[in-house]
Amino acid sequence: MSSSDRLPLRRTDHDSQPMKRQRTARYYAERVRESCTARVTKTVCAIFLGLVLVVGIDFFILWLTLRPHRPRFHMVEFTVPGLAQPTGFENAEITFNVTVRNSNQHIGIYYDSMVGSVFYRDQRIGSAPLMDPFFQKPKTTTVVDRTFGAATLTVNSKRWEEFMNDRQKGTVVFRLDITSVIRFKVSTWRSKHHRMHVNCDVAVGRDGTILPAWKNKRCPVYFS
Repeated sequence: MSSSDRLPLRRTDHDSQPMKRQRTARYYAERVRESCTARVTKTVCAIFLGLVLVVGIDFFILWLTLRPHRPRFHMVEFTVPGLAQPTGFENAEITFNVTVRNSNQHIGIYYDSMVGSVFYRDQRIGSAPLMDPFFQKPKTTTVVDRTFGAATLTVNSKRWEEFMNDRQKGTVVFRLDITSVIRFKVSTWRSKHHRMHVNCDVAVGRDGTILPAWKNKRCPVYFS
């Protein structure tokens, strides 16, 4: 049969479209339930993130208000009175004066203990407790002074000779180490105990008094 003998067929757009799948009531119920679950989950997440944000902002504002700072130590005076005497070791004496500043606005500091040690060439030549336990209010300065005498110094003739040799060069360098156990106080809250270390390098001249370059020098402070 030739093509001219075939009957023409009319194709409509309706015939070219696939048949739509019939949805059941159960399908729509599940879709609604999933939609509700997603909405509840989003709401819970939004509330949780909002609470985290509010708490974070509160802590940040509290930190800005308190602005915690560690104590500041400055070496004010350091003297070895008998340094000009060749036999000064017989009545060797070291006197020092250190200031402790609590620069915090709202944080007090409890000093449960404080011990000072004097070193020369990394060898300890004296050690003793410095102060009884005390509380330092915010924005206050405390003076810590002590004299190490024969009972607390271990200086013999050989060590004194080393002092004399450095004295001839114009400078004798010592180091004052202060170890303290402290607690911070905010209102009625008290922190746990912290062990604090302070290292104060200091140099004296031929007359045994602190050199101007070392006077009022700030001492490094760290915790362990």
